[in-house]
Amino acid sequence: MKSRLPKSGGLLFNPPSTLSKRATSRRYTAPSSPTTSAPSPPKKRLWLRLTIVTATAAGIGAYVRSQQGSESTTLNPVTFTKYRLVAREPVSSNGSIFTLKPPKPDGNREVYEDAWKTGVWSVMFKQPQLQIGRDYTPLPPISLNDQDEQEGCLRFFIRKDPFGEVSRYLHSLDVGSAIEVRGPRIECEITSDTRQILFIAGGTGIAPALQAGHTLLRRTDADHKPRLHILWANRRRDDCLGACNDSSAIDEAQQRSWFSRLFGSSKPGSPPPVGPSQDPAVTSLMVRELEALKARYPGQVTVDYFVDEESSFIEKKSITRFTDSASSHGPPGGKMILVSGPEGFISYMAGPKLWAQGMELQGPLNGVIKELNLKDWAVWKL
Repeated sequence: MKSRLPKSGGLLFNPPSTLSKRATSRRYTAPSSPTTSAPSPPKKRLWLRLTIVTATAAGIGAYVRSQQGSESTTLNPVTFTKYRLVAREPVSSNGSIFTLKPPKPDGNREVYEDAWKTGVWSVMFKQPQLQIGRDYTPLPPISLNDQDEQEGCLRFFIRKDPFGEVSRYLHSLDVGSAIEVRGPRIECEITSDTRQILFIAGGTGIAPALQAGHTLLRRTDADHKPRLHILWANRRRDDCLGACNDSSAIDEAQQRSWFSRLFGSSKPGSPPPVGPSQDPAVTSLMVRELEALKARYPGQVTVDYFVDEESSFIEKKSITRFTDSASSHGPPGGKMILVSGPEGFISYMAGPKLWAQGMELQGPLNGVIKELNLKDWAVWKL
């Protein structure tokens, strides 16, 4: 997710000194006469003025406190809530999963549930020294019986960006440190009629992909079995260590079948593709998250991995392999393509987003997806 910062400097709130100057500049001056001094105000008027001054001071104090960060124990989109960093697990050489615990679980679980039902959502992390913030996408809960879930914890996949002020700040914190967050902010609604999603993710864009899968697939019932296909691009193999492409496995199985029909069943075929490693020591945490999602919804989730350093990239056929299948064999209903990742990645796949009047807009569809001219597919850039 992109930083939500105003171009004028990115301050999250006004310094309290500015508010003090504004408050003290509003001084009452009694009317004067060149010949006679003003009479003393009656007691009722004096009491009224004291009441107004007190109420004004209280209002200013409340405003300053809300701008500087609230002591609220429930996540909300207006004020910052102090969570505590309770765990940090490395995913790769430069990325980790951060687990944050709220002051109290009561109330927060209801906030999360409303957001999960809606679609893809994020929260803003504050960098207190520079007074800037950045949006990060929570990972879905692993299990409803998980202790972290019961305590209202949120998990985030955060990569350390050498040029990112907020990510460098977060990676410098020790376990036990306080982190101020506010939200949720709905990034994309997944409507109730959506039955198929193609998610094109770059890097940490896999977190919104897992979110979309959590929202879509939990709607599974006897009559509707929605499908999710993820194309995940990474720069290095250690980001997705132990992964196996589902589409490649299908292609190889089809090739073996064709080979057997042509030359006879006695001809030995190529060995079956190797699945993801079950050894946690050689499997990325994010790959394990994806495998858990596939196990929870068998036959409804497929994932293909692409690695830049191995010259493996998302091509047009990577997209049309799923869209063609979805159009001809997939369940009826709405179809969506979601794109998430760095700005350059989103621009290449679907065209850049635009800023207008201080708001981030979708902008026109361009890039690879426009060239494919896919009909009946709604496209959303995250």
